[in-house]
Amino acid sequence: MAGNSRRQGAIRKTGTKKGAVVGSGGQRRKALEGKGPTPKAEDRPGHKAYRSNNAATKRDQARQKKADKPELIAGRNPVVEALRAGVPATALYVALNIEIDDRVNDAVRLAGDKGISILEIPREELDRKTNRAVHQGLGLQVPPFEYAHPDDLMAAARNSGEVPLFVALDGVTDPRNLGAVIRSAAAFGAHGVLLPERRSAGMTAVAWRTSAGTAAKLPIAVATNLTRQLKAWANDGLMLVGLDADGSVEIDELNLAADPLVIVLGSEGRGLSRLVRETCDATVSIPMAAGVESLNASVAAGVLLAEVARRRRLAGRV
Repeated sequence: MAGNSRRQGAIRKTGTKKGAVVGSGGQRRKALEGKGPTPKAEDRPGHKAYRSNNAATKRDQARQKKADKPELIAGRNPVVEALRAGVPATALYVALNIEIDDRVNDAVRLAGDKGISILEIPREELDRKTNRAVHQGLGLQVPPFEYAHPDDLMAAARNSGEVPLFVALDGVTDPRNLGAVIRSAAAFGAHGVLLPERRSAGMTAVAWRTSAGTAAKLPIAVATNLTRQLKAWANDGLMLVGLDADGSVEIDELNLAADPLVIVLGSEGRGLSRLVRETCDATVSIPMAAGVESLNASVAAGVLLAEVARRRRLAGRV
C-alpha cells in the first residue's frame, strides 16, 4: 500500500494522470502579443517630459484664469501715463487722505474727461487690490483684453486695400516687450499681431501701458497652434520671414519686404523654435557691430518693421 501511494503521488506531480487538466486559457499567448507603439514621452505619466508639459499646461491655465479678471495699474506715474496713452479703464481708485500733487490732479482730471469712475477707498483696500504694490495712492482698473481671431486679422488687412503685413510672436514672455512690439507694429503699418496661446505674454496692464494705447487700435489675435496658423497663412499667399541672429539673409537683402508678409519674432532668450523656423520661407538677421549683444525682441522688431515700411514706400505698396 505504501508503495502504491508513492506511485500515485508521483503521477500527480508529473501531471500524467488521466482526466481534466487546468490550462492557461490562452493567457500565455495573449501575454506574448504586442501592446502597440510606445507612447510619446509627453504622454507617459512617469516621464520627465510629461511632468514638464503638465506643469506648463497648469501655468497657462492659471495665466488664462488671471487674464479673465480686471487688472490694476499701480503708481502715480504709470496711472497718468496709461490715461494719457488712452488705455481703456473702468475705474480710477484714489486712496483716502493721500498727499495731493500734480500727478494726482492730472489722473483725476484725465479720468473725469474720459468718463471713468473715480472712487475714493481706504489705503488698506487699495493695498489689497494692487497685491500690495507701490501704488502711491492711485490705481487704475483695466478690463480683461478681448483678443481677435486670426481670421479677423486677415479680414482687416484685405479690407484696408493694402498689402497684408502681420507680426507673429513665438514665445515672447515679457509683457513690456509685447507692448513695445505692438507699438512698433502699429507705427509701421502692420495690420495685426498674432500670439500663441501658450508660453507667451498676454495683454496685461503692463503690456497695455507699454503699448502706449496702440493695442486699442491694432487687432491682436491668439492662435491655438502657432505653427499651424502660420502654415494656414502661407497657404493664403503670405510669405513667412523669421528674425534670427543666424538668418539666411541680412535685413538690407530682404527682397520679400513688399510682398504679403508675416514677420515672426522669437523669444528673448531662445529665439525661434525649431518648428516655427522650419515653417518660415526665409530668416533675416540684423548686422551689428562686433562685441555687441543681440537686440531684444521689441527693438529688433522696430528695426525690421522700419526697413519693411521703407521698402514698401519705395515700391509704392503701402
